[in-house]
Amino acid sequence: MNNDLTLVIPAKNEKESLPFVINEINKLKLEYKLLFIVERTDLGTIKVIRKFKKKIIFQTKKGYGDAIITGIKKTKTKFFCIFNADGSFNPRELKNMLKLIKSRNHDFIFASRYEKNCSSEDDTLITKIGNFFFTKLGNIFFKLEISDILYTFVLGKTKSFNFLKLKEKDFKLCVELPIKTKKNRMLMSTSKSHERQRYSGTKKVNAFRDGFLILKYMIKKFLLG
Repeated sequence: MNNDLTLVIPAKNEKESLPFVINEINKLKLEYKLLFIVERTDLGTIKVIRKFKKKIIFQTKKGYGDAIITGIKKTKTKFFCIFNADGSFNPRELKNMLKLIKSRNHDFIFASRYEKNCSSEDDTLITKIGNFFFTKLGNIFFKLEISDILYTFVLGKTKSFNFLKLKEKDFKLCVELPIKTKKNRMLMSTSKSHERQRYSGTKKVNAFRDGFLILKYMIKKFLLG
C-alpha cells in the first residue's frame, strides 16, 4: 500500500495518552505519516512527541478547529485522517476507512458511533442526546448523508478539504465540514466505528457551551446560507 495517508493529530494536554496512542498506531500494518499539532506552551505534550521523534506543527492560534485546519494545510499526502490523541479512536478502523474512500472515490468518510453494530464507551447521556439532536438537525436542514455529525474521526482527500476553505477555529468545525461538503456537492459516506473510553485526561468539549455555539452556527447557515 502506498504511503498516501497522514494522521493529523490535535494534541492539546495529552502527555499521558500519547505514549499509548503512538505505540498502538506503530503496530499497524499500514503506511502513514504523523503530524502532531500543539500549542507552543504545551511543554509536557511537546516533550512526549519529541521523545518518539515525531513531527510537530505549532499552532499560531488556539482551538480544536484551528489545529485541524493547520495540520491539514501542512499535509502532503493524498489522504488525511483526523485522529484524536486521547486513545478513543481505534486505529484498526483506519484500514476500512481508507478502503472505502478508495473504492467509492468519495471525498470524505465519516466514522459513525450510531449505526447498527456501532457503539461509544465515551458518551454520557447528555452528549448522546446532543449528538442525536445535531445529527437530526443536520439531516433536516442540510440533507446530510451521515449518522454522527459531531464525531471527528474523518478520513478524506486532502485536496477536497483544502478546497472547502474551512474557517471555524473551535468545535464548530465538526459541523462546518459536512455542511460545506454537501453545499459543494462533494461525496461523503460513513464507516462503522466503536469509540473507546479516552485513555486519560479530561474532555476538551464543554457540552452546553459548545453545543450552544454549534446550534447557533447551524441555524445561521440554514437561514443565511
